[in-house]
Amino acid sequence: MKILLFGKNGQVGWELQRSLAPLGELIALDRHSVNGLCGDLSDLDALRAAIRQVKPDVVVNAAAYNAVDKAESESELADLINAQAVGVMAEEVRSLDAVLIHYSTDYVFSGRGDTPWRESDGASPLNQYGASKLAGEQAIVASGCKHLIFRTSWVYCTRGNNFAKTMLRLAKERETLNVIADQIGVPTGAELIADVTAHAIVKVNQHPELAGVYHLVAAGEVSWHGYASHVIGFAQNIGEQMRVTGIHPIDSAAYPTAARRPLNSRMSTQKLQENFNLRLPDWQSGVNRMLMEVFNK
Repeated sequence: MKILLFGKNGQVGWELQRSLAPLGELIALDRHSVNGLCGDLSDLDALRAAIRQVKPDVVVNAAAYNAVDKAESESELADLINAQAVGVMAEEVRSLDAVLIHYSTDYVFSGRGDTPWRESDGASPLNQYGASKLAGEQAIVASGCKHLIFRTSWVYCTRGNNFAKTMLRLAKERETLNVIADQIGVPTGAELIADVTAHAIVKVNQHPELAGVYHLVAAGEVSWHGYASHVIGFAQNIGEQMRVTGIHPIDSAAYPTAARRPLNSRMSTQKLQENFNLRLPDWQSGVNRMLMEVFNK
């Protein structure tokens, strides 16, 4: 099996290099040209040429425009990377009779209510980023290529910056923290996403009828306030010294951003777990593991 991965240096892309390597020949690209292959999704001609040159059995797209607030003023760039480039991938994958693996987001939904979103629920994005990601999904489906679209949320990775690391830094600098408490979702590790992806690729090659859209997040749910409290409490329990004495819940309205954020980012993973015979771990276990790596314990 030959696998072409885009976005190798992102959170999910970095973990995918590990999880996909045992499946066959892996060609991993980022925005810079390597051996004449370019993984820059803003260059549609180079993107198309790379796929045609490699002729992969599987294309995994872990690249995206993820600057949620900047997308409000850079909607054309967000659409180019998150929708038009994805459409090019889908067309080329269809012509090769290959499989396209793509990652999307709960931002394709309205963010209203308190019920976990199902794959069959109607999409209604509330910002430009969500609209661009939905357009990418629609381009894949319209192409008729065999695909797996994984919608996920609140993704973190030990490598690089993440919400937990920011909270830990602030907890050492400040006595009080104000953290949003009315947005509910599920912290999901890039490692989990990568491992499930590898498992799903093997399964869908054996059973093409499993292709489609799936929600992929860890089990459980929590607010950003609850997430921060868990992270700081864990650090204190293993002996890390913190200055913070209070973590106060606030509403989203008290922390305005350029792009509206969904209040409800819960997603049902029943379809994924049943179709791929999986049991997804609770979000706390993944976060705790990440924190142990951060503290080198």
